[in-house]
Amino acid sequence: MEIRKIGVVGAGQMGNGIAHVMSLAGFEVMLNDISQDMLDKAIATMTRNMERQVSRGKITQDAMDSALARITPTLTLTDLGATDLVIEAATERETVKQAIFDELLPHLQPHTILTSNTSSISITRLASRTDRPEKFMGFHFMNPVPVMQLVELIRGIATDKPTYDACLAVVEKLGKTAASAEDFPAFIVNRILMPMINEAVYTLYEGVGNVQSIDQSMKLGANHPMGPLELADFIGLDTCLAIMNVLHDGLADTKYRPCPLLTKYVEAGWLGRKTGRGFYDYRGEVPVPTR
Repeated sequence: MEIRKIGVVGAGQMGNGIAHVMSLAGFEVMLNDISQDMLDKAIATMTRNMERQVSRGKITQDAMDSALARITPTLTLTDLGATDLVIEAATERETVKQAIFDELLPHLQPHTILTSNTSSISITRLASRTDRPEKFMGFHFMNPVPVMQLVELIRGIATDKPTYDACLAVVEKLGKTAASAEDFPAFIVNRILMPMINEAVYTLYEGVGNVQSIDQSMKLGANHPMGPLELADFIGLDTCLAIMNVLHDGLADTKYRPCPLLTKYVEAGWLGRKTGRGFYDYRGEVPVPTR
C-alpha cells in the first residue's frame, strides 16, 4: 500500500517534528491536538525551523512553502480517519494513548495503519485493544526529529509484513535510517540510554559529583556531545521517569529502579527545559545547575 496522507496526534515537541519531516518529504499531513494554542505554537515552530534550514541551504524557499501548505492543523481527532497512516505522538502515558485509539478507531479506513511514537510502552499490548493488531506497530522517532537520523520500527506480536514494509518505505522516503527493534520494554535506544541517565542521577543523589562535574565528566571523558543530566532535562524528567518505570515493571530487575531523586524532581514539577527547571535552571540567560 502506498502511503500518501499521514495523521499525527499531538502537536508537542515530537508531533510537530514528525509533521515537519513528513511534509518536507511530500506527504499530506493532518496535525491534531486538543489545544488550539499548541497547534499555533507547532506551526510557528515548524516555520521557524524550516526558515533555519533555508538559511543554511538545506532546503529551498519553495520547498518550505510547499511543505507548510501540506500541513492541516485540526482540533477534531476524527478528521484523521481519512489518512493512510496515523502516528500517535501524545504524552508517554498508556491510558492517554489508549483513549486516543478508542476515539479514533471507528473512523479509520480499513487499510489505515495505526502506529505509536511511544518510547517504551508495549506495542503488543497497545495493539491488542484495537481492531487492527496486524496493522499496528511502533514508529519511534528521536528528538529533535528534523535533526536525528534514526527511527526505531517496532513490531508487535501480530504486526504483519506489509505493515512493516509500508512504514519502512516511509522512513526511507524521509531519508532517515530505520532500526528494527523487538517489542521489549524501551526497545533499543532507551533500553540503553535511560539506565545511563538514571545512573547519573544516582551519582548526583549519592554525592559522588555535582550536576556540572557529572555532565563535564561524560562530555570530556566519554566524548558525549551532551551530559546525561543536561540530556535528561532536554528529554523531560517526567518522560525519563516513565520509561524507567516501564523498564522496572516490565523486566522486574532492581537495576532499573528509578532514582528517588528523579522521582522528587518530577513531583516538584521540575521537568527540565519545558518547565524552566530541572537539573538546570533555565529561567536566566545562562542555565545554572540546581544542585
